[in-house]
Amino acid sequence: MASTERSITHYRSSHKILLVGEGDFSFSTCIAKAFGSARNITATSLDSNGKPMMKYRQARENLKRPEELGCTILHEVDALSMNHHPALEYRKFDRIIFNFPHAGFYFHEHHRLQIQLHRDVVRGFFRSARQMVTWNGQVHVTYKTTQPFSLWNIESLAEESGLRLLSKAKFSKSDKPSYDNKRGDVGRELTAVFRLGSVTLSCSPSTGVPDTNLEVTQLVFGSC
Repeated sequence: MASTERSITHYRSSHKILLVGEGDFSFSTCIAKAFGSARNITATSLDSNGKPMMKYRQARENLKRPEELGCTILHEVDALSMNHHPALEYRKFDRIIFNFPHAGFYFHEHHRLQIQLHRDVVRGFFRSARQMVTWNGQVHVTYKTTQPFSLWNIESLAEESGLRLLSKAKFSKSDKPSYDNKRGDVGRELTAVFRLGSVTLSCSPSTGVPDTNLEVTQLVFGSC
């Protein structure tokens, strides 16, 4: 008998999912638990094998559960060149997810050079993800929209890489109870989606109109 498809927010157990820039792997754990299996999930980290356990208290336990459920875990994967990684270069994914991209702390967050570093990371990620997403797939980015993060101009970076905005929706922590993000703020959140063709902005289901004063945005991109 065929197994029942499971879902959590934008993601289904039938999707081939690539998670980029995982820190303590709590997002991987959250998705894997929701599906009851992680064979469709590949979770990657820039850190070397063993370093997440040194940086994050829950990383060891968070890594254990997805691996038990069949998740592929890859370390030392650079978001800017992941399409050339030996384990990824010939693979395509339905959902590519990068939560709260960050270049690391070199200057104050408001410093123009720090903002440029962040933009370079996001730009490089989009260019790499563009080569790895399926023809009808989506690229998801979650980030804070308050200043100075709004100065990253993520939508324009996506367009440079051939990705178009499709819609926006809330990124809700309550939908992902085991996810412990380190970069997000508590407050209202939004999801935005890019795809081929003209831009269509989806209205919030609660208000019926786009809300531009939200603090955290999840962007979802589709390939052109």
